Amino acid sequence: MGKARRLRRILKKDCRTVIVPMDHGVSSGPIPGLENMQKIVDEIDRGGADGIVVHRGIARCIDIRDLSLIIHLSASTSLGPDPHWKVLVCGVEEAVRLGADGVSIHINVGAEREPEMLEAFGAISSECEAYGMPLLAMMYPRGPKIESEHNVKYVKHAARLGAELGADIVKTNYTGSPETFREVVEGCPVPVVIAGGPKTRSPQEFLKMVYDALSAGAAGVSIGRNVFQYERPQAMVKALRGLVHENLTLKEAIEILEGEG
Repeated sequence: MGKARRLRRILKKDCRTVIVPMDHGVSSGPIPGLENMQKIVDEIDRGGADGIVVHRGIARCIDIRDLSLIIHLSASTSLGPDPHWKVLVCGVEEAVRLGADGVSIHINVGAEREPEMLEAFGAISSECEAYGMPLLAMMYPRGPKIESEHNVKYVKHAARLGAELGADIVKTNYTGSPETFREVVEGCPVPVVIAGGPKTRSPQEFLKMVYDALSAGAAGVSIGRNVFQYERPQAMVKALRGLVHENLTLKEAIEILEGEG
């Protein structure tokens, strides 16, 4: 019952969600857009996002307003010897104490330290069941055998792996077309949301990716840099909310974005 209640605060009545992850300070430091965390949280909240992903230290020092709080449990830095090896730096019990609605972990499928990450995944999944805590699994195909992180063969394997090990929501890469991404969704028995990846060349290109993913069955987005590094984050969130929750056309979403200027 506790998990169902928390999950409803992340996945809304339409079983869709707009999540903005802002855990990048651990891996990359205070990158543009995340220098002032309360300022960006306020903008995202005013835009109408459903939830945010942050590490426990940031969660202690911000007011999350009306947003759902997802505590990220995984970490590595770009300065370390193996940035693809994500280790646990927080547990479910502390997330409960922080008032979280969910927790998230990051798994690089195919990385050299994949076995250790999968072992941690299993342990966290069990903790989530014990505490009634929803689990968002960020599943990315990255490693020596991965020819492309967006190849549907690898993405649908990574997504299915997340569901198999107990995730309630899976976040993964968009595969480049509605036809291929539909394979990912159909092969994963839990809701799938798309990652944003690197900042795109234009906001129109970015919104088209989101629109296409939704048309293929995605349950929403978990996108950071293309939101908090956009010149008007509140406007971008409003456009995303229109696509995800209001079933707007791509043209209507772009008009919202441009009309907020």
